Amino acid sequence: MSGRGTKTSEMRFAAYLEGLASVIGHADRKAPLRDYCVGLLACGGRKSVEPMAAVTAPERTAAQHQSLLHFVGSGTWSDEKVLGKVREMVLPAIEHQSPIEAWIIDDTGFPKQGRHSVGVARQYGGQLGKQDSCQVAVSLSIANHHASLPVAYRLYLPKEWTEDCDRRRKVGIPAEVGFRTKPEIALEQLQWACATGLSRGVVLMDAGYGNNSDLRTEITALGLTYVAGLLSSTTVWAPGTGPLPPKPWSGRGRPPKLMRRNRRHRPAAVKALAIGLLAKAWRTITWRQGTNEKLSSRFARVRVRAAHRDYWQTTQRLEEWLLIEWPKGRAAQEVGGAGWHGAAAANNAGGRPTDRAGDRGFRTRHGDLQTWPRLRGLVGPGPAATFLRGKGEARTRFEGRTGGHSPVAHRWGDVAAELAGAQVDP
Repeated sequence: MSGRGTKTSEMRFAAYLEGLASVIGHADRKAPLRDYCVGLLACGGRKSVEPMAAVTAPERTAAQHQSLLHFVGSGTWSDEKVLGKVREMVLPAIEHQSPIEAWIIDDTGFPKQGRHSVGVARQYGGQLGKQDSCQVAVSLSIANHHASLPVAYRLYLPKEWTEDCDRRRKVGIPAEVGFRTKPEIALEQLQWACATGLSRGVVLMDAGYGNNSDLRTEITALGLTYVAGLLSSTTVWAPGTGPLPPKPWSGRGRPPKLMRRNRRHRPAAVKALAIGLLAKAWRTITWRQGTNEKLSSRFARVRVRAAHRDYWQTTQRLEEWLLIEWPKGRAAQEVGGAGWHGAAAANNAGGRPTDRAGDRGFRTRHGDLQTWPRLRGLVGPGPAATFLRGKGEARTRFEGRTGGHSPVAHRWGDVAAELAGAQVDP
């Protein structure tokens, strides 16, 4: 990089930090904020406070270590205000490249041993790909084909934490913070984004969220389009079928209102539906250029109704698209195996979400996630580092990827767009 380019980057960095400092409160926090962001940008690998202190103040590492710990752990600044300021400064640069195309629901797992760090429990972590001791945070990011930006971020607290008063007190969990499932947290973030007036995009989510029928229903009620991954065991009503109407009223008591099913009239799993489709239902779709070749596979789409517990419903659910992938030459018994992501639901496949959204700002720093205030504190500076590391005004990608968005959601987003309007080959 030329001297002029270096000077320009330094000026941009300084201006960016001035913006963050305007919402961080006391003036004494400005220097630790700068050092923390420099540490995020300069340190490779695990971004904990100790190596950040060594990089930003090598002559007084111990004192710097304590200063940064106090900044992220005991500071009373608001991560919501910092995230809002980041959005105010970064979003115009992202939208200058192209309009927002996707809202991405995802979660990030932080491997963690012991039982004292806030929210740590044996649970599924996407980074690990299995159940293990970790912390999990749910996030909402907005994205186009050039960049993504996290706009909401919250730690998931298992019931064993929310119901344990002693553990809550030790880590400083506010009294108003109660138990929420991950889909409930995601829905709250979507409702907030709609109320805030953020530029809308197609909601993308993997099966961890997309398999939740209530969440998909609520997203539709918000007026949002979605493409959501499903499990192969998810049940649906095939075209031309649906739950039985309520029983005829006998003339006594209250008239029956709930939908019904019986032994001969039941929904089908999406895997069984896929196996039963005729050959003419399948089309070969090429959705984008990969690293070495164009990405393509066989897909089918079918209009279905979600069947999950609809016997507690008084009316049929709305129809939605079921998108199914079955690569040519793959045996039927291979479809729908463990970890299968061969189906997705879409209430409107007209959008074109991104496949390049990469939230790298909340990467690692596992050693510092001890208490509720400290975890909340880590949320704010992440997007700052994400944005500033890129060479261009609107780039947010980090070179490494440990906690980025699910590629499954990106894949189905592009495929849904292609199925909606692209030319297909039989």
